[in-house]
Amino acid sequence: MRVVVTGGAGFIGSTLVDALVERGDTVTVVDNLSRGQRTNVNNDASFVEMDIVDPALRDVLAAAQPEVLFHHAAQIDVRYSMIHPQEDANTNVVGTVNVFSAAQGAGCRRIVFASSGGTVYGDAESLPTREEAPYQPTSNYGAAKVSGEIYGEMFSRLTGIEFVSLRYGNVYGPRQDPHGEAGVVAIFIERLLREEHCIINGDGRQTRDYVYVDDVVAANLAAANFTAPQGPFNIGTGRQVDVNEIFGAAQRACGVEATAAHGPAKAGEQQHSCLAIEKAKRVLGWSPRVTLDDGMARTALHFRSRLGRPV
Repeated sequence: MRVVVTGGAGFIGSTLVDALVERGDTVTVVDNLSRGQRTNVNNDASFVEMDIVDPALRDVLAAAQPEVLFHHAAQIDVRYSMIHPQEDANTNVVGTVNVFSAAQGAGCRRIVFASSGGTVYGDAESLPTREEAPYQPTSNYGAAKVSGEIYGEMFSRLTGIEFVSLRYGNVYGPRQDPHGEAGVVAIFIERLLREEHCIINGDGRQTRDYVYVDDVVAANLAAANFTAPQGPFNIGTGRQVDVNEIFGAAQRACGVEATAAHGPAKAGEQQHSCLAIEKAKRVLGWSPRVTLDDGMARTALHFRSRLGRPV
């Protein structure tokens, strides 16, 4: 199958590209390398360095002729989105519309969109949260993901292109960026392995639904292959885990005993998120397979190797 992965040099996107190449697909990666790394891109995939807002994206997709497009390119930092809302919207709304339009113009059959169950629901009234819950984003990033879903559904109605939205929990694993505000698992693991100080914002009781990257990739493959799109689908574990527990799991994975300091809580931070995943199980035949401790161990092994630390 011919596929395009936007953001295919990033954490989730490059892991997906590896899986697509392994199963024999013809893969084109589009990434502007603002956050992704060229070294992440599988050597058997074609690579185009381009921002998704570029009008020339239409020509790239017309040449690639994808049957399925996986849209992972995004400005991923929630806090950055609150400080720079226009820049966030330019990438995550305008860029997304450009991707959808180019895919439709290239005759693409299906778009699989990386949305965010952690932000589109906000602090939902019911946990685990089902797909029928109302949109209640509390960040510009979350609002942009809602916009992407609405545009995708509109494109599907008007053009017939198939559209599947996958609402991810908090994805973690190898290649996650340990710098900046996103990716608490990567931040903790790298700092522990470097014997550096770790800080937990607030009391650490904020909960998220942490899902391992390989399980997210499996959900993408299932979304590309199943017969009748019936999105959106939550992609998580159905289990709440707080930051204190994540820090403990990171210590076990690294074989390190440490104490984290508690800094001030971040203003406006979402307190709780957990995704009901029964729909993905029933329709996609997908379910998460990697436990938190196993996923943490795999992630720590990756960072040990990257830092040149003994295994």
